[in-house]
Amino acid sequence: MSGIPLGVLDLVPVPSGSTAAEALAHSIDLARRTEEFGYARYWFAEHHLNPGVAGTSPAVVLALTASATSTIRIGSGAVQLGHRTALSTVEEFGLIDALHPGRLDLGLGRSAGPPQRRRPAEGGGGGGPAAPPEPAVPATPVVDGRTPNGLRIPDRFSFAHLLGHPRVALQQKLLNLPGAQPQDYSEQVDDVLALLRGEYRTPEGVEAHAVPGEGADVQVWILGSSGGVSAEAAGRNGLRFAANYHVSPATVLEAAEGYRAAFKPSAELDRPYVTVSADVVVAEDDATARELATGYAPWVRSIRTAEGAIPYPTPAEARALPWSEEDGKLVADRVETQFVGSPRTVADHLERLRDATGADELLITTITHGHADRVRSYRLLAEEWQRRG
Repeated sequence: MSGIPLGVLDLVPVPSGSTAAEALAHSIDLARRTEEFGYARYWFAEHHLNPGVAGTSPAVVLALTASATSTIRIGSGAVQLGHRTALSTVEEFGLIDALHPGRLDLGLGRSAGPPQRRRPAEGGGGGGPAAPPEPAVPATPVVDGRTPNGLRIPDRFSFAHLLGHPRVALQQKLLNLPGAQPQDYSEQVDDVLALLRGEYRTPEGVEAHAVPGEGADVQVWILGSSGGVSAEAAGRNGLRFAANYHVSPATVLEAAEGYRAAFKPSAELDRPYVTVSADVVVAEDDATARELATGYAPWVRSIRTAEGAIPYPTPAEARALPWSEEDGKLVADRVETQFVGSPRTVADHLERLRDATGADELLITTITHGHADRVRSYRLLAEEWQRRG
């Protein structure tokens, strides 16, 4: 496909007037169809307390999807490690790999929570925390919000308005056991890798073996939206990295460069390997695609106000919702960086994203109200991408 592979990131969206059961059935059907279209991998995201998103457990949906497909790689984009243990994660994915070996991607991500402390400085004598590194300077310059090839890089979006929000606090309360403290993310990634390799040891030398899980033939990925802890963990361990343009377009260049700067060759990879995500809607022409994407702005607004993702509205329902200038500002960075249009229009945007980030793959997430429209979007994009190959 046009030089680099395309993958799918599925949130299992629930359209208005539909049910979670119908959304799950549609996602499994979409996995079958995108396998036919030639997509390289199919990932499920993890979200909670969102009425319009049914993807609460990637491992469960992956087990169902594995039985419905045969060749496409399947995985998590991503498992949220902030409210689970390394052992539970390895055991869940080990169960799936036991029946569907060699097809599984274990994507690891951080969930909302307290800031992560950084590792002690390596090679130092004091044992104190290392000074936070300077943010990676993107190799691709950005002038007036665009890269030289025209990719839109908006201003950073601040989630400060959600600090202390009662719904955010409620999610943390419901996801975590009382009194539980999340483990340091980098240490947790180390534990996942040690359990998969059968090398887990406590400081006292006690071994732990996850069966199934130990020796599983899975690709481990780290997902990140900045050049910070996630990018560093991926690079230090020589893992594959997914940079989130669709979640945080302002920091995608920083994320990719931070990962590359931290990268150390491993037994699995001798060079950095990056996939970059993008929100996409494709139709036969630009006008039709814009109509199909009408519900995107109010849907993003519902997420960024901590309301929880609403069931994805029809274009008519979206136009009937109240909308203010402040609402527009709240979602501007996401709306401006959604690639909407004909196959040619969207493929041009994706090529700019590929070139600006140096991506080895691209990860496509598409949400429309109608399932047939979503399937058609992926089909039209695949056909255009193949023509450019």
